[in-house]
Amino acid sequence: PLRDKTALYWEGKEGETETYSFHDLSRLSNRFANVLRKLGVKKGDRIFTYMDRIPEQYIGLLGALKAGGVIGPLFSAFGPDAVKDRLGDCEARVLMTSPKLVDTVHEILGELPALDTIIIVNKRNSPYDLKHKEVGYESLMNEADDAFEIDTTDKEDNAIIHYTSGTTGKPKGVVHVHEAIVGHYATGKYVLDLHPEDLYWCTADPGWVTGTSYGIFAPWSNGISQVVYEGAFGAGAWYRIIEKYKVSVWYTAPTAIRMLMKAGEKVVSKYDLKSLRYMCSVGEPLNPEAVLWGSKVLGLPYHDNWWQTETGCIQIANYPIQDIRPGSMGTPFMGVTATILDDNCEKELPPGEEGHLALKAGWPSMFRTYWNKKELYESRFKGPWYITGDRATRDEDGYFWFVGRADDVINSAGHLIGPFEVESALIEHPAVAESVFIGIPDPLVMEVIKSFVSLKDGYE
Repeated sequence: PLRDKTALYWEGKEGETETYSFHDLSRLSNRFANVLRKLGVKKGDRIFTYMDRIPEQYIGLLGALKAGGVIGPLFSAFGPDAVKDRLGDCEARVLMTSPKLVDTVHEILGELPALDTIIIVNKRNSPYDLKHKEVGYESLMNEADDAFEIDTTDKEDNAIIHYTSGTTGKPKGVVHVHEAIVGHYATGKYVLDLHPEDLYWCTADPGWVTGTSYGIFAPWSNGISQVVYEGAFGAGAWYRIIEKYKVSVWYTAPTAIRMLMKAGEKVVSKYDLKSLRYMCSVGEPLNPEAVLWGSKVLGLPYHDNWWQTETGCIQIANYPIQDIRPGSMGTPFMGVTATILDDNCEKELPPGEEGHLALKAGWPSMFRTYWNKKELYESRFKGPWYITGDRATRDEDGYFWFVGRADDVINSAGHLIGPFEVESALIEHPAVAESVFIGIPDPLVMEVIKSFVSLKDGYE
């Protein structure tokens, strides 16, 4: 019954549009799986994407999973060092990218011996000559077969790697397995309240975990039509997308909501947003004012929820069937046991006391390791508990309330930023001898980075 249903409405930054049915995505991802087979990709090989939000990225990620690959989407705004650290750490073999971004890859190619194939997706037919290690996506896809025997995978086989920053060292690869889809499906159904007739929009880029868990797996495993917009943020542009595609379920980030609040009510009145029936947010705490603003200006409150790259899917949420407590993360998902532990992470604390937010290990989408960092992974667990690194409180009714990070990672616009990467980047400047950074409160993005540097002799 889903064969001919629209899976993806895509709108490009230049206004072009494309529509794909579930059958189209099945057929095209089969083709891409055949392309990877032809290129010698084996089960377990790491296949990364580094591109803007275009349909080919989604087709590539699905096709790579079919071929038994382990996928790793990278954010298109990453610079050469960020790309090198991630591809180098897990020895990625294949990278999909575009003519616009490939120069960044060539800067670091000599330091990536495992990377043997770069697939160039030239969506807009810009003049481009293929270079060393490069192959053309379009010509390979034209030659590939629509039929593909999907590689047999176990529920514990690795499926996806997302890199996340910590307090020390380079970003670490959070590894999820095929069983994670159980969590994506269930939370899509019961937290995002996805119904068969919905038109869904998740504003996150696949380079971040929300953009895969809830921009690919949750909607499509539930058979839901979704829109992907390649363009940049703009209040008018976003409201236009909602109006044009009649978006009914909208999942976005607190920073974006605060930017919409800043743009004001006047711009809202220019658009017909009556199609909206349910709105959620994630990535950082949603301030109570934003929940109330949604109710007043859009006629609906935002339902905040909490999870992490490591948890793979939503763990604590404000549900459609419950009253929202503005400013609260909500209550745990079915089958999730959450608690507040003391400073030694040994004793559970009573309601009202601040401590470490912890989850009982064993949910389907829990990360299985940090890539090649087993010791670090094991350090995140204490007895039966996964220690999240967040501090929180719980009230008498079981609602959880975020307090802050337990480490010195800062949360800026929903992105966790560790000091190591920022300090390392600053030290590369010829004038800088030492650097340190802190997060300072910001009304829009929650925290911004402030850096202090000491200069080398001879510099002012």
